[in-house]
Amino acid sequence: MVFSHGAAHEAALSLVIVRPRKRQRRAMTRHYSAFSLFKEGLRGQKGWQQAWRSPQPKPRYDILIIGGGGHGLATAYYLARAHNIRNVAVIEKGWLGGGNTGRNTTVVRSNYFFPESTALYDLALRLYETLGRDINYNIMLSQRGIITLAHSEAEMEMAARTVNAMQINGTDAELFDAKDVRRVLPLLNVSPQARYPVFGGVWQGRAGTARHDAVAWGYARAADRLGVDIIQSCEVEEFLVEGGRCRGVRTSRGEIRAERTGMVVAGHSSHLAAKAGFRLPITSYALQACVSEPIKPVLDTVVLSPGTGTYASQSDKGELVIGGALDRVPSYGQRGNLPVLEDVVSGLLEMFPSFRQLRLMRQWAGIVDVTPDSSPILGESPLPGLFLNCGWGTGGFKAIPAGGTLLAHLLATGTHHDISRPFDLDRFARGRLIDEAAGSGIAH
Repeated sequence: MVFSHGAAHEAALSLVIVRPRKRQRRAMTRHYSAFSLFKEGLRGQKGWQQAWRSPQPKPRYDILIIGGGGHGLATAYYLARAHNIRNVAVIEKGWLGGGNTGRNTTVVRSNYFFPESTALYDLALRLYETLGRDINYNIMLSQRGIITLAHSEAEMEMAARTVNAMQINGTDAELFDAKDVRRVLPLLNVSPQARYPVFGGVWQGRAGTARHDAVAWGYARAADRLGVDIIQSCEVEEFLVEGGRCRGVRTSRGEIRAERTGMVVAGHSSHLAAKAGFRLPITSYALQACVSEPIKPVLDTVVLSPGTGTYASQSDKGELVIGGALDRVPSYGQRGNLPVLEDVVSGLLEMFPSFRQLRLMRQWAGIVDVTPDSSPILGESPLPGLFLNCGWGTGGFKAIPAGGTLLAHLLATGTHHDISRPFDLDRFARGRLIDEAAGSGIAH
């Protein structure tokens, strides 16, 4: 069959298959910035990438971390960032930050007495100071300072001793007299007839508060971005021990093996240690806190009174965040009890009578792991291959960046960092306690 030129052209056109053009998928926004916030506002906030994945656990990892709180997530992040070990999993029996990380009073400080403690907590405070930029997440750090009050001449002598020790140990500290205290706490009851008269106190200006949820979420997001698997609703049922060494765990979601395992479970440390076949010198207590209804700004620092046993600050939302002493009955109840709450509130009203008309909005407790010397345990456990980060007591939140850094070093190298070495479990056998409860003049 012969076609003319025009007919041939029409026939060729009729054979062309018209395919629909594929829509280009828009890149999801991962980096947080003012520009990305503006851009997503124009797009209806629909382009944000998920903060972290929810993967299925793999059968084997290089390193496994038990505990999805602040310390566990920080450990995973520093393993990936500082040691380039990215085949890492964090397993959590509940949800991220659902334990003590989300149940504290958000204070960060390094006003400790002994050189070992100051080195540890000041490392944490220095890391907090740059953490928001490092992990690209606003942790709402507010370095508003902390004042620890002195209520007698004898306590002023102890305060001067503490300030001298802190300065010698390389951290910031000032000795305040009563006039200085009134300047930073104008609402404080400084009457000479007060039950706890104010003589002065210890001031640390670099201390302050940080948003607890943001610290956990920021570390989780940053670790996930570096390839770490974060696995929630995954409870440890049994440790896998072969040849006298920990080789992983059996969980509610199957068996997970690893060359090294880190145990970072705060108040539940002794419970898991029993599953691993050893005992820890730890007692678990409930530590209560509460918040008031929101009010206008009245308290722009953190205040601690050893005499009343109460400490307080004001959140960005206007709530007074109030804490106190431990419930001295070993417990895993996350509610606490009324007598301790009454003591905490009465202590607050001794310091600030003008708060007496405020209403409490909510109350809770966290389960803290307290050692005989009120200092943490960092190092390899009696079961080789299983490493410990526990015993922080009430100091866990403020130490998150340091705890993660030091445990990451232990898991990556199998050896201590100079800062973590004094906190090894063997100090109890050697009698080298770091009795920070006595040194700092506080009960916890």
